[in-house]
Amino acid sequence: MAMTRRDWLATAAAAMALGRDLRARGPGAVLRVLDPQQSELVATIAELIIPQTDTPGARAAGTHQFIDLALAEWMDDADRQRFLAGLADVDARARAAHGGGFLQCSPAQQSAVLTGLDEDLAAERDAARAGTAWRGRPAAPDRSFFQTMKRLTLVGYYTSEIGATQELHYQIIPGRYEPCYPLESAQRGGQ
Repeated sequence: MAMTRRDWLATAAAAMALGRDLRARGPGAVLRVLDPQQSELVATIAELIIPQTDTPGARAAGTHQFIDLALAEWMDDADRQRFLAGLADVDARARAAHGGGFLQCSPAQQSAVLTGLDEDLAAERDAARAGTAWRGRPAAPDRSFFQTMKRLTLVGYYTSEIGATQELHYQIIPGRYEPCYPLESAQRGGQ
């Protein structure tokens, strides 16, 4: 099911509120749901989704802290447990494929694990479109761990100060009012 504009606006508003809460907690904030290893796992996965390039990546934006806060305040128990089980599955897949936990794998091996998750998500989406079962259960791609991880990473990153100002070049007040002010492509969110 595609996200409607109303769903997106509700998600963005909730994300901004969570982001404010996160900034109020400060840099030494205590984890509320994730343990330190899970937080590092989330930070590593998020950084692979939005890596550092000429702009900071997901780790620098504090996306893993945003996700911890979202797990604590935004998700119900079932969704939280599904997410934590998904993290455990990432480690299990890494151990099965590469002989060690995800954090002990090389970046190439980590990418291979995430590629497998992405391929599974695509297959589940196809099954949902076809109205067929996926792995013996009704297909529900919106409830999959990797879909949730990607969504939270994107929302956490692009509602952070780094994501908004350095990546999107968003300016709350871009200068004095000029009704026909020409915007640079970077100010329009272009590249």
